[in-house]
Amino acid sequence: MIATCQKKTFIPALLCGLFVLLLTFQSCKKKHSEIADQLFKVTQNKAFKDIDPDTLAATLKNELTAQKLKIANEHVIESYFRANDYQPVLVMNHLFNGDLDVLTDYYNKINEHGLDKKPYHAEAIKALVAKLQDKNGIKTTAEAYHDLAELELLTASSLLKYSNALQYGVINPKKIYSRYFTATKRPDSATMKKALRTTDLRAYLDSIQPADPQYKVLQKAFLDGVTLDGLSKEESRRYLLVNLERLRWKNKPTESKYVIVNIPDFKLNVIEDGKSVLNMKVCVGQGRNMDQRCSLISYADSDRYDKPFPRETPQLSSMIHSVEVNPMWNIPRSIATKEIIIEAADDPYYLSNKSIDVYKDGVKIEDPETIDWSTVTKDNLEYDFKQRPGADNSLGKIKFLFKNRSSVYLHDTPAKEAFGHAMRAVSHGCVRLGDPQGLAKNLFGEGEDYDTITKDMDEDNPDPTNIALPKKTPIYITYVTCWADDNGTLQYRHDVYGLDVVLYAHLKMLIGDIKTNARLLARHSDSGL
Repeated sequence: MIATCQKKTFIPALLCGLFVLLLTFQSCKKKHSEIADQLFKVTQNKAFKDIDPDTLAATLKNELTAQKLKIANEHVIESYFRANDYQPVLVMNHLFNGDLDVLTDYYNKINEHGLDKKPYHAEAIKALVAKLQDKNGIKTTAEAYHDLAELELLTASSLLKYSNALQYGVINPKKIYSRYFTATKRPDSATMKKALRTTDLRAYLDSIQPADPQYKVLQKAFLDGVTLDGLSKEESRRYLLVNLERLRWKNKPTESKYVIVNIPDFKLNVIEDGKSVLNMKVCVGQGRNMDQRCSLISYADSDRYDKPFPRETPQLSSMIHSVEVNPMWNIPRSIATKEIIIEAADDPYYLSNKSIDVYKDGVKIEDPETIDWSTVTKDNLEYDFKQRPGADNSLGKIKFLFKNRSSVYLHDTPAKEAFGHAMRAVSHGCVRLGDPQGLAKNLFGEGEDYDTITKDMDEDNPDPTNIALPKKTPIYITYVTCWADDNGTLQYRHDVYGLDVVLYAHLKMLIGDIKTNARLLARHSDSGL
C-alpha cells in the first residue's frame, strides 16, 4: 500500500519537474530569440541569427573567469550576471539607444575630476560598440559570442568603477590611514547593482556627479590651473587633487548641528544649518611634518606610508555626551614615562607643586618625595599619576567627552600662550580649546546646567562635576588642507601630519602622471562635468 502511494505521488512530481524544465527551456529560447532577433534586426548582420543562449552564457562565464583577477567588484558583477542567466542584458539594454556612447563620453571627461580615464576602457568599449553595430563588423557567430561577452564585462566593470569613484572616491581612507576613525560609507552590493540595473544611463550619470559647492569651487580651480599663494603651479594642482578626493569620501556631517575640528587649520567650528555659529582657535597634537620637511613636491618614498607621530590627533567622528568641570587628569603612561618621572627626578617637589598624586596598586602614596625617581624608568615604572583639579591642571577647568578608541577629548588649558602662535600642533593628542566656556554655552544653552558650569569654572572645586548634555552633539575631527572660505577665496594650510603626501602617493598609483592629465584637461574644460 505504501509503495503504491509513493508511485502515485512520484508520477505527478516527475511530470511537474518536466514541465518546469520545459518552461525554463522555452524561457532560454525566448531570450535567445530576443537577443538574436534584435541584433539582426538592427544590424542586418547574419552572424547574429544563430546565437545560442547556452553558448553565449558559457562564453561570458569564461570571460569572467579569465578576467577575474583584473576587475574590481567581481563578486557583484558575477551575481548580476548569474541573476540574468549570463546573458548580456546590460549591453542589450543600452547598445542601440546611444547610452554606451554617452557612457564613454563621461569616461573621457573624468580627467576633470583629477582622475585618469585609462581604467575605464573608454576606447575599447567604443570600438566594440561600433563593431557590433556595423553590418560587416562581426564576421562569425563565434566572434559575436566573444565580443558580446567582452563588452558586457567591460561595461559592467567600468560602470561600477566610475560610479564608485565619483560617489565614494577612489581611495578608502581607512586603508591608508592608521588613525582614521571617521564613519565613512563605502559602496555596497545594493548600490552597485542599482547602477547596473538603471534604465536611463544618462540620467544616472548626471545624478552621481559631485554637487557639493566646495567640490565645484576646487574643481574649477583645478581645471583653470589656479596657483595658490606661496606654492608652485604643480604643488597647487596636487593640493587641489588630494582635497577633491577627500570631498568624494562619504564621511561628511549630515546633522543640522555639529562640532567640527580641522586639524591643519587649528580651528573649531560649531555648524548649525550649514553656517558657523561659533569659531575658535584650537591646539592639536604634535605631528611628524611640523617642520614641513616633506611636501607634495618633495617627499621620500617612505613618506607615502602612514607612520603617525605618537601625539598626532586622530581623525574621528563621535557624539559629545557630557562635560566634566574641574576634571581630574589621569596621566597616560606615555606622558608619565617621557615627562613626569623625568621632572620628578630633577625636582623632588615637582609633583606636589603640580598637584599630581602618585598611586601604586590603586593606593595613594602619601610622600612621593621619598621615592628616588632617578632610578625609575619606563621599564620598571609601577606607579600611576593623577593630577587634581585646580588652576594647574593640564585639562584646565572643563573637558568635553565623547567615545573614541584613542582616549582624546576637547578641553580647556592653563597654557594659553600657544593660542597666539600660527603653529598650534603642540598637544599630546587631545584638542585644547581657545574658548571652552563659549562651547559649553553653545551646547548647553542658558539654564541651570550652564550656570553650574560657569560657577564651578570660577572656583577651585576639588571635586569634578559631571554634567550630561541635554542632547548629544556630533563631533568630527577632520583633516582638510584646501577649501573655499565663505567669500569663495581658496584657503590652504600646511600638511602638518604629512597626510596629504600619503594620500597623493596612493592616488598617483591610480592616476599616473598628473602632467599628462593636465594636458588632457584642456580638451574638456567647457563641459561642466
